[in-house]
Amino acid sequence: MTLDARVRCTLGSLHLDVTLQTPGGETIAVLGPNGAGKTTLFRCIAGLVPVDDGAIDLDGRCLDDPSRGVFVPPEDRPIGVVFQDYLLFPNLSALENVAFGLRARGMAKAEARRRASSWLATVGLADHADHRPSMLSGGQAQRIALARALATEPRVLLLDEPLAALDAGTKSDVRRDLRRHLASFEGVRLLVTHDPVDAYALADRVLIVESGRVVQQGTLEEVTTQPRSRYVADLVGVNLLRGVASRGTISTASGARVVSADVVDGPAFAVIAPHSVALYPAHPEGSPRNTWQAVVTDVDRLADRVRVRLVGEVPLVAEVTPGAVADLGLEPGVAVWATVKATEVTLYPA
Repeated sequence: MTLDARVRCTLGSLHLDVTLQTPGGETIAVLGPNGAGKTTLFRCIAGLVPVDDGAIDLDGRCLDDPSRGVFVPPEDRPIGVVFQDYLLFPNLSALENVAFGLRARGMAKAEARRRASSWLATVGLADHADHRPSMLSGGQAQRIALARALATEPRVLLLDEPLAALDAGTKSDVRRDLRRHLASFEGVRLLVTHDPVDAYALADRVLIVESGRVVQQGTLEEVTTQPRSRYVADLVGVNLLRGVASRGTISTASGARVVSADVVDGPAFAVIAPHSVALYPAHPEGSPRNTWQAVVTDVDRLADRVRVRLVGEVPLVAEVTPGAVADLGLEPGVAVWATVKATEVTLYPA
C-alpha cells in the first residue's frame, strides 16, 4: 500500500509544492512552522481542497489529477481524518459519532451501530457509548474521533495535531494510547504536529515543510543530527550557521569566520550546541580559535539552566548555569565575549 502525492496548490499567499511517497505501516510526521502548508497538504490528500497541478494516487488509483479531469470527492476516498479540534457532532452520542461515517457510506443503521460499538470497545470507551461530546474529557474525545476515523476501514489515516487540544497532564497517556492504535493500523499514517515529542514518540520518519516546500526529510535522528534550516535548528535547540567552508573554516554571508575540527569544502552548515558556548566579561586569555564579541538580548531560565541569546558578528544562543548569570551580570544590553572550541563545531555539506 503506497500513497504517492505530488501536490501543487495555491491558497492566498501560500504556494504549496510537495512531493510525498509513503508506504503503509509507517507513520510519517509532518512538521513545520505556522503557515508552512502542513494542514493544506492534508486537506488536499483528503479531497477537501483540489490540487491545482500534480496528482494524488493511492495504490495505483488516481484520487486527484486535474490534467486528466479526475477528482474523487472526500466521501469516496478511503481516507480517515482526525482533526485538531476533533469535530465531533455535539448533538450525537459517542456511539452515533463513531457510526456516522459508516452511515454516510450507506451502511444499515444496525450494522453501523454494531461496528461503532466494537470500535468504542477497542479504544476503551464502551461504557461511554451514550455520552455526548460535552460529557467527555479531551482525551476521551480524541479517542472517539480516532475510532470514527478508523471505523470506515480507511487505507490512509490523517491526524492533524491530534494532541494539541490536550493539557500537559493528559498528553502522555493519550500519546501512549495513540501509539498503540497506530501500530495496529496497517495503512498509510500521516501526522501533523508542532511538538517534537509527538514526532519522537509516534513517527518512523519526519517531513519538514517550510513555505510550502519540503526542506528536509528522513528519520528524526537524521534530521536532528544535521538540521538544514533555522526552524529545525530551533526545534532541536542548536545554533545553525550557513556559509562556504574551506579546510575546516566556514565563512558566513555576514563575513564571520567559524573554525571547526571537521574538514569540509564548499557550501556548508555549522552546528554549535548552546552548552558549548562559553561567556566572558572581557576578551579571554589564550585566544581561543573562535572568539566573538556579542551583546545579550534575552535571558531565559529553563529548569537548572539558563539560555542567553546573543547578537553580534555570530548570533548565538548560549546555555549557562544560574551562577554564571549572576557572576557575569547577564541581562539584556550587557556586552560579553563568546568562545567556542573548534572541536565543538560540527560542519557538514549544505
